[in-house]
Amino acid sequence: MILHLYIARRFLRALGIVTAVFVAILLPLDLAEQLRRIGPEQGFSPVLELALLNLPGKLYEMIPLFVLLGTLLMFLGLARSSELVVVRAAGRSALRAAASPVVVAGLLGVLVIAVLNPIVAATEQQFDLRSARYLGAEERTVSVSAEGLWLRQGSAGDQTVIRAGATNSDGTHLFDASFFTFDPEGRVVNRINAREAVLMDGAWDLSGVRRWPLADIGNPEAAAESFEHLSLPSTLTREQIRDSFGKPETVPLYELPAFIAQLNDAGFAALQHRVWLQMELSSPLMLAAMVLIGAGFTMRHTRFGRTGVMVLAAILLGFGTFFIRSFAQVLGETGQLPVALVAWAPPVAAILMALAFLLHTEDG
Repeated sequence: MILHLYIARRFLRALGIVTAVFVAILLPLDLAEQLRRIGPEQGFSPVLELALLNLPGKLYEMIPLFVLLGTLLMFLGLARSSELVVVRAAGRSALRAAASPVVVAGLLGVLVIAVLNPIVAATEQQFDLRSARYLGAEERTVSVSAEGLWLRQGSAGDQTVIRAGATNSDGTHLFDASFFTFDPEGRVVNRINAREAVLMDGAWDLSGVRRWPLADIGNPEAAAESFEHLSLPSTLTREQIRDSFGKPETVPLYELPAFIAQLNDAGFAALQHRVWLQMELSSPLMLAAMVLIGAGFTMRHTRFGRTGVMVLAAILLGFGTFFIRSFAQVLGETGQLPVALVAWAPPVAAILMALAFLLHTEDG
């Protein structure tokens, strides 16, 4: 137990060193990037604010890399000091020596999704809002709630808020839709109800329409009109609707199942959010796989030579695993692979491959 605690402490210390180095590298780079994005006329305070808000998200994406590099740093240090030789001479196998870093990495993964994920979601959300404010960009076009799907479109003269009871997978075919038009002073001037609304190039094609003029009308119902078809100009595009849901990273993990259910009720497949949820839940396995990959290539004495080659091989294999997982994520988001397979197969395969290599080189 004492040996396991000692190796776990060494692993945490190496992980802290790697994280601190990357923070020192990434923060100045992000300061320069935010200065380029919003311009020097905004002053340094907004630049620093955006950089600090963006930093947790960047670090969050790189946690598997930190774990891999921390593992390499720890085992190389143990090898140079001959502590690994002593451990093996005491009858400890390579798997038993690597057990404590694997357990720590798994617990770290649980801590990441339970504590760090909500923090990153909040900072990502604030980063998007502050960036939009400093850049003068529009706020989100689409919102999904228990009441249905809400969209917003606008022009120089008016704004239109749209509510739909249901929609198709990309938000371009609305059912049971209501359109509320506001003038520049924020007063409602028109309400339109439609059985269906289909987004065409530059316009909504409405079917089963009833329109009520509300501006300076004593009895809107008496002035209401009905149409079988009506065309309503629109500034929205399919791409705007798709992109306006925001990144899944901006939704805390414990709120994500309910958000996915709302998207499904509104008619959206929510593949991107479902894949992200499963990828987050599989994070402990991914971190454990990174530890085993690093251990498999560095749990050897330095007198055997080829240390640089082995470290390079570990880094390449770790990056390869990360790339395959990211590629599988894309396939899952496009519906070409099952969500569970996309999220869980890469880390499980990496663990099995690393265990096989470790047993072959150290205990075989």
